[in-house]
Amino acid sequence: MPKRFVVAASEFTDLPRFPVGFELAEALTAAAGELHATGSPGDTMNTAVALAVRLLPEAEHAGISEIQRGGRLRSLAWTDETVRFAAEPRQGGHTPHPDWERLWTTPVVRTDDSETDGGGNVLSGLGLRSTLSLRLRADRRRLTVLTAYARKPQAFDEDATRIGRLFTAHVSLALDSATVREQLTEAMRTRDLIGQATGILMERLDIDAGGAFESLVKASQRENVKLRDLARRIVDANSGTGGRGVTER
Repeated sequence: MPKRFVVAASEFTDLPRFPVGFELAEALTAAAGELHATGSPGDTMNTAVALAVRLLPEAEHAGISEIQRGGRLRSLAWTDETVRFAAEPRQGGHTPHPDWERLWTTPVVRTDDSETDGGGNVLSGLGLRSTLSLRLRADRRRLTVLTAYARKPQAFDEDATRIGRLFTAHVSLALDSATVREQLTEAMRTRDLIGQATGILMERLDIDAGGAFESLVKASQRENVKLRDLARRIVDANSGTGGRGVTER
C-alpha cells in the first residue's frame, strides 16, 4: 500500500503565488527543479501537493489520490487534515467525489460549487466549495489524480485550469522518473539479495551457481513466496536474524 504524506505549502516561499506570464514560466521551471530533486514517488507527491497550493490561483488545499475502477479510492498525499478527511473513502470505500469518474475520459474536472453541483455533501460539509481535479496517471485499472480545493464557489477559472495542466505535466514526468529510479534501485537490491542467497545455498548444499538458483526458484514456487522474499529469508537466517531457509533441493 502506498504511503501517505502530509506537508505544509509554506515550505516553498521562494515561489511566486499565482504566477502569470513570464513569471509563470519561471515558477514552473523552479517547480520542475523541486519535483525532479525528490528521491522517491512518495517524495514527489509530497512536493507536488505543496507546490500546487503555491502555483494554482485560489487554491487553499491540495491532495493526490489513487482511484480504482468502480470508484474505490486511496489518499496518497495531502497538504492538511481537511483534505485528508475530504478524500477519505466513505460508504464502503467509495470516493466522495462522483465527478472523478469522468477523469477516465477527460484530463480535467472542475466542481464550481459543491453545494449546488450535487453529490458534494462531504466537500460542502467541510466548507470546500470548489475543486480542480487533474489527471496525473491512468491505466486500465487506476487513476492518479491531483486535486486543488478552495472554500469559495467558482474559484477555479480557465487560467487556473491552464496553469494546473502545465503543472501536472511536470508532476507526471517527475513521478514517472522517480518511479523508474525506485524500480531500478529495488531491482539492484533484489539482484544482490538473490546473489547472496545463491551463494549461501552453493555452500550449504555443495552445488554450483546454476543448481543453487534452480533450487531457489523451485522453493519459491513450492512455497508460493516471491523469489526476493525467499532470498531475504535465507540471508536473514544465515546471518542469525531468524527465519527459515531452503534445506532441500
